[in-house]
Amino acid sequence: MQPDMEALVTGGAGFIGSHLTEALLARGDAVHVIDDLSTGSIKNLDHLREGPAGKRLHVTIDKVENAGVLAQLVDRADVVYHLAAAVGVRLVVESPVRTIETNLKTTEVVLELAAKKKKNVFFASTSEVYGKRDVQPCREGDDLIIGPTNIGRWSYACSKAIDEFLALAYAREKGLPVIVARFFNTVGPRQTGRYGMVVPSFVRQALANQPITVYGDGSQARCFGFVEDVVGAVVKLVDTPAAYGQVFNIGNETEVTINELAERIIRITGSSSTLQHIPYTEAYGDGFEDMRRRVPDLTKIKDAIGYRPRVALDEIIQKVASYQRAARSDG
Repeated sequence: MQPDMEALVTGGAGFIGSHLTEALLARGDAVHVIDDLSTGSIKNLDHLREGPAGKRLHVTIDKVENAGVLAQLVDRADVVYHLAAAVGVRLVVESPVRTIETNLKTTEVVLELAAKKKKNVFFASTSEVYGKRDVQPCREGDDLIIGPTNIGRWSYACSKAIDEFLALAYAREKGLPVIVARFFNTVGPRQTGRYGMVVPSFVRQALANQPITVYGDGSQARCFGFVEDVVGAVVKLVDTPAAYGQVFNIGNETEVTINELAERIIRITGSSSTLQHIPYTEAYGDGFEDMRRRVPDLTKIKDAIGYRPRVALDEIIQKVASYQRAARSDG
């Protein structure tokens, strides 16, 4: 697939969606965004409306589940990037009904409408589907180990796993050209900490010299990928015919504990903050479960498109801090 295409981005006013929209506009595509602004923000797209590229950006404020509106947008598109979903651990824990219904309903209508017109589809899934795996790194063909249904923490993982099953079923049964990608802790400017995202939350606290609130003992480890690296990989996958019908991990392989992350943020921002550990039960209520490690195996995506993460964690932190400083001075 070549530039100068028409793309539809569901959830395009969100953190990752707005960066993807920016990348598609930069290469010459026309982009149609649909977003209900429940977790996204129109401010994420304001800077894209300026200049010649702004004429190729079209924004619809509506729910993806509105099939009448979405059908028109799908009909115009050459490729559909489906990113709309419930996001963030806090939202998942506090609003499980919204989480499950949003993830299942939006994906169902996107796939049904795209299949009617045989539109190419990119589906954004999550590393959460790997669940409580002790064996790391996580490979695309590994078994998924999800916790019990009475622990609401796992509703998000299960709903996204069902979405994957449905997307791949459409590929096999109806010939829908679809790619599934599992994002591993994507971070960068425009990300909000409102829904439990750790890096923007820590940076905000550090810039204010407030205690940095670490849930649990802080020994749990994650890998953080820069959003521009991630959306670059998304665009390349969609342009790669052999990627269709496949599942890919996207992220960064460098692992860091949450305590180490907080300490790096304090050092890089020059903050006087200290670490404050808060039990999971106090943060999320009784019965919350977390995974100790989550590391992606990137062999498959490296072989497919030559993917290499370019931006290291310290630089990511600097970019997030610069963004938040600018946002505070503007607001």
